[in-house]
Amino acid sequence: MELWQMDIVGGIQLADGGEAKVVTGVDDHSRFCVIAAVVRRATGRAVCLAFAEALQRFGVPEEVLTDNGKQFTARFGRGGGEVMFDRICRENGITHRLTKPRSPTTTGKVERFHQTLQRELLDDVEVWSDPDEAQAAIDAFRHEYNTQRPHQSLGMAFPADRFAAQPAQEQLPLRLPPTLVTTIPAPRRPVPTPVPPPPSSTGQPVVPPVPMATGDDVGLAVEVTRLVPASGNLTVCGQQFWLSPTRAGLPVTLWADTTVVHLLIDGVRLKTVPSRLTPNHLGQLLADDGKPAGPPPITTGPARAGAPIEVERLVNATGLIGLAGRQHPVGYHFAGQRVTVRLDRGLIPITTDGVLLRSLPNPLTTAEIARIRDARPAGPPPQPAARSPAAAGRTPRQLPRGPGHRGPAHPRRDRQGRSNPDRRSRRHHLPRLRR
Repeated sequence: MELWQMDIVGGIQLADGGEAKVVTGVDDHSRFCVIAAVVRRATGRAVCLAFAEALQRFGVPEEVLTDNGKQFTARFGRGGGEVMFDRICRENGITHRLTKPRSPTTTGKVERFHQTLQRELLDDVEVWSDPDEAQAAIDAFRHEYNTQRPHQSLGMAFPADRFAAQPAQEQLPLRLPPTLVTTIPAPRRPVPTPVPPPPSSTGQPVVPPVPMATGDDVGLAVEVTRLVPASGNLTVCGQQFWLSPTRAGLPVTLWADTTVVHLLIDGVRLKTVPSRLTPNHLGQLLADDGKPAGPPPITTGPARAGAPIEVERLVNATGLIGLAGRQHPVGYHFAGQRVTVRLDRGLIPITTDGVLLRSLPNPLTTAEIARIRDARPAGPPPQPAARSPAAAGRTPRQLPRGPGHRGPAHPRRDRQGRSNPDRRSRRHHLPRLRR
């Protein structure tokens, strides 16, 4: 980690009439978002608190680049001096660099992150109920941005693949002002495993009121239905699923186990994400309103060597998708759509909702295919659209050759309609012009 770019962006309108801000930070090399904290007021203390949490989580970068906002520097203040952000940088050996006045392109990478956040999340929600709801939605967006979105400037790689946090054994003790140390929340603890109840005085075991899964019940799969909230960010047992505010109010079915979660609406699978649910979570869902799940909508698990695989990709604005560090054209008119990419020997069929869009040649080697993330064993191969019976029995129409067509001479007819096979096109008998 050599350089972080930090900034502040607005655009979160709250139900109480206020506007919250987002403190953002992006790693310059990998485009990995290290900070995305929602604050009611972007004060110097709030910015430093978000900065300190990122330092504790990822380590200390060598440099930080910011604009000349009063939260970051007193460069243009009346009294000058050192603000709290400068103090944190100085005491932890971080070089704080400032942009030139009125030059936002210097922090262009974090500004580009702002555009993506605004276009794909904030513009879809007019009013948020409170900052916590906005923070939950931004956390889900940030996780997808870092781990599931290929970046064009990285050769269509994921930011998480390029980002390297500082190892814990190499981190020095973080030096923070005492007023911040007491306000930074402690790391989250794992969900405790419930202790089985002791036997009753009669010697008979007490039956628990809610059936819970045991730690060994890793094969449990549950189906549960939830309504998409107005923010478009659905939370189930602590795991967040981003579905967009455009689907607010729709029932979504979750097929979940301890390895994967499939999200479906009206029987159509929207996406598949890794599961962070434990057997205890699944048992709680089953006890609430869930039911034992049937077969998964798609096959998951490790694929056999050489067997076809499938991955989900988002077509970027230029009509490309990324696979194993390479760009593959899909088409400008499919920009913004999520497609299913199948790698089957020498072909790459690309489908959406079961409809075959196009097939590309497969230039990837076996080693490159093995490095593809989020791959799964492929289902049945897509079938081309069936032709109608009338079109299937129709023979191609024979078009007459024009006089300018290169090839054997075709019969010409005279004024009486008689065919003259020896007569060629008149253009071949035109006299040559003298120069």
